Amino acid sequence: SGISSLSSCGDPDRLPELPPGDEQRLQRAALSLQQKLILREWLKEHALQHHYSRLISIEVYSLDDVYWLEDSRASQILGKDWPIWSQARQKLPTSKSNLESLKADLWSTVVKSSQHQDAWTWGGMLVVSVSVAGLVTLAAMTQPSLAPEARHSLLQYVTGKYLLPANCKVHWDWQDPATVGGTMCFTVRFFQRNGQAYPICDTDQFFVEVTEGTRKVVAISELGSPIDPNNANIAKVKFTVRTAGQYKISVLIGSAHVAGSPFLKTFIPGAMDARRSRLVRPASTCVCCAGAPTQLYIEPRDEHGNTCQFNSDFDPVKEFQIDIYDLSGLHCDKYTNAITLAYDKVNSRISVTALFPEPVCLRTIISHSNQRIPNGDFDIIVLSSSDTTLVHKNIASRKHNICYEAKLLSIYGQMRTKPRKVVVYVGPKQVTIKEMILKIIPKRIATFRLCPSTKFNFLPPSNIQTNGAVFIIDDGSQPKIELASKDRNVIAATFTHFLLKNIGGSETFKDKQDFFYHEVRLVRKFHSNYYHEKLSLKVNRDKILESSMKATKNFSVSDWCSNFEVTFQGEQGIDWGGLRREWFELICGALFDPNGGLFCTFHDKRQALVHPNPNRPPNLKLKYFEFAGKVVGKCLYESALGGTYRQLVRARFSRSFLAQLIGLRVHYKYFEQDDPDLYLSKIKYILDTDLDSSDNLEIYFVEEIYDQSGQLVKTVELIPNGSRIRVTNSTKNQYLDALAQQRLCNNVRDEIDSFLKGLNGIIPDNLLSIFDENELELLLCGTGEYSISDFRANHIVNGGSSEFRRVLGWFWAAVSNFSQTEMARLLQFTTGCSQLPPGGFQELNPRFQITAAPTFGNLPTAHTCFNQLCLPDYESYEQFEKALVFAISEGTEGFGMV
Repeated sequence: SGISSLSSCGDPDRLPELPPGDEQRLQRAALSLQQKLILREWLKEHALQHHYSRLISIEVYSLDDVYWLEDSRASQILGKDWPIWSQARQKLPTSKSNLESLKADLWSTVVKSSQHQDAWTWGGMLVVSVSVAGLVTLAAMTQPSLAPEARHSLLQYVTGKYLLPANCKVHWDWQDPATVGGTMCFTVRFFQRNGQAYPICDTDQFFVEVTEGTRKVVAISELGSPIDPNNANIAKVKFTVRTAGQYKISVLIGSAHVAGSPFLKTFIPGAMDARRSRLVRPASTCVCCAGAPTQLYIEPRDEHGNTCQFNSDFDPVKEFQIDIYDLSGLHCDKYTNAITLAYDKVNSRISVTALFPEPVCLRTIISHSNQRIPNGDFDIIVLSSSDTTLVHKNIASRKHNICYEAKLLSIYGQMRTKPRKVVVYVGPKQVTIKEMILKIIPKRIATFRLCPSTKFNFLPPSNIQTNGAVFIIDDGSQPKIELASKDRNVIAATFTHFLLKNIGGSETFKDKQDFFYHEVRLVRKFHSNYYHEKLSLKVNRDKILESSMKATKNFSVSDWCSNFEVTFQGEQGIDWGGLRREWFELICGALFDPNGGLFCTFHDKRQALVHPNPNRPPNLKLKYFEFAGKVVGKCLYESALGGTYRQLVRARFSRSFLAQLIGLRVHYKYFEQDDPDLYLSKIKYILDTDLDSSDNLEIYFVEEIYDQSGQLVKTVELIPNGSRIRVTNSTKNQYLDALAQQRLCNNVRDEIDSFLKGLNGIIPDNLLSIFDENELELLLCGTGEYSISDFRANHIVNGGSSEFRRVLGWFWAAVSNFSQTEMARLLQFTTGCSQLPPGGFQELNPRFQITAAPTFGNLPTAHTCFNQLCLPDYESYEQFEKALVFAISEGTEGFGMV
């Protein structure tokens, strides 16, 4: 029946037949229009139609969106009409079928109300159109003074002097398929209908869209040539490709495609880059059985992270090197052929097969083109068949008395003059070293948790008689212990198998995360009578922290694992998930914002990391930290459920705090990220200074505490009699570690213990211990998400020349195509921190500044104190992008590109 009214446009069945791509887009637009018209009719029925435009502006397009609009936001928008809105929304059906029925009724009303427009028929429109066209043509030919534009348009049409998209031609500057990594360029030549060149300009609505799947790639278009008038009909289009795959390139003038558009172009991965490839192995120690093959594999990646593809005439394994060393560091030519490589074309990876003829303990390094690949440096324990059987028996055993005799060689870094006989117990949760007093009374010497942070280091045979193979156990949180045992390899292999069993069989973050989520669901489901049942939580928005603590005061672990149904006092809101998410955001802000007093930062920048506050206000008792731990545990539990329940912790914790949550030892290197001002002013100075030859610099093993006015309050000894022991070159690391223990650990011991009490009540500590501190941050806070629209709305530009405006346009094009990793590098390069504050770019203080540098062709530079990025001028977009990527990747400043 055709299109005769606005409602007809919202009916996909009445749309004309079009090419498949255009038809799909038009149908999507029609369905979107239909939902908006239904929404408008619903608003009209409740006398709320005057709010339609405002609702559309905040992305409320349909009745479904009405459900999810948070009450707090709706009340701000609707003002005095809020009660009417609230009553109308409560009357909406709760079931999907009833809601669809309501939509159908509203749509029927929309169609009926627009039928009066159908009188404007195609026949009527044709008569009027012909009449108007005739009058305009007559006026143009007979009275040119009245309508010169009409005569000009008519002459253009008659002579063919107008731009015709079908006559335009595209020339590609590369052969298909092309390799990723470069700036791609193609040329569009514009012609009139009569075949003559057409000088393109900004008003011609020339547009290029480059997409790869659902991802859009920003392209730069340069129209004409400022120096050559013969190229006035040419446009050069440039874009950067880093992800391999098939790209669709649409070249349009207005809404019309040029000849051949859209084009499909394929981009393939580049050459293998050892830095981005990795060896996938289950643990830091590879356990093999003599005479039996053990399989590992290498994921070959190019510099942009694409999985490499190799031609049939190219041998991908020929550039790999495998070096095998004994524990003394000597190269073992004997085992040169014990590890072999083969390309697995089906899975696009390199298979690594280890087959050793005899029991041995070795060190292996795998490199590619003389560059070591990540995870390519590891220990190999080769067991005999009998030892392999024993290890498997240990793992399957339900007993916790698996033990082996050993000799204690050193502890606390001090070698013992006479090795002591001890017993090493290996269980599914821990490794314990005990000494037998009078051969019957066990005395515990040390206990190491069975987690990835506990490492076995294998040493060459000792000069002294030890009666066994030497090894060190170190977990990074307590003094390492050096032992010797003839059963060393069995002990280490049993530990490794228990570890893999605890972390799901792999040490990669993704596999550990999946295992963690699975175990959390399993543990909590086992302890809950009703799995994730709903539980009402009523809180006061103005007193969010106090009211939330009061509401959850008597909650059990099962209650914390329930599905919170949040209600804000004095607000009429139904929690369909939006109120729960809002509560999480508000409570994390109240707990972890430095202005709240519970946590603090070591410096005043907004992007500073937060740490428990040892000088918190008196009213903030330790129970607040326990509550904070429960909230974090709740977020982890919700994330384990997946889908819409996933909750990230809205905080940026210090590395030393995260390390202590998983039992790692705090050392001075944490100052570099947690307290960069102290690191630069004191820590680095001590590291770079010769303390033995400096008579003017006397440092003792003490920590001086000052108040806010700079007055010395007290002095704390870092070690016994520390005020009398001077720091020397040989003890500076010990002093700095003790300083870190005092500032980052001892000062907040009670706060962290309370936090862990709340956290471990919901999430077992043995599950968290499978992560390191960086992985724990990813688990809690997720990856940093960077919004280019937020970036563009919250920055400062210093410079207004035409040259700089051109460079600025290149900058936004390059940044729009950046990966999340490259955005993190740009932030790190400019601000000194790869993460944004919780509020995004608008909370950077000072604001992100983009400044014109008075140089040409040099690398971009940055001043992190001012969050300032300085961009020189360049001859082309390719040179600019290359310089920017090089600068943020290498962190080099101040010299020019060669």
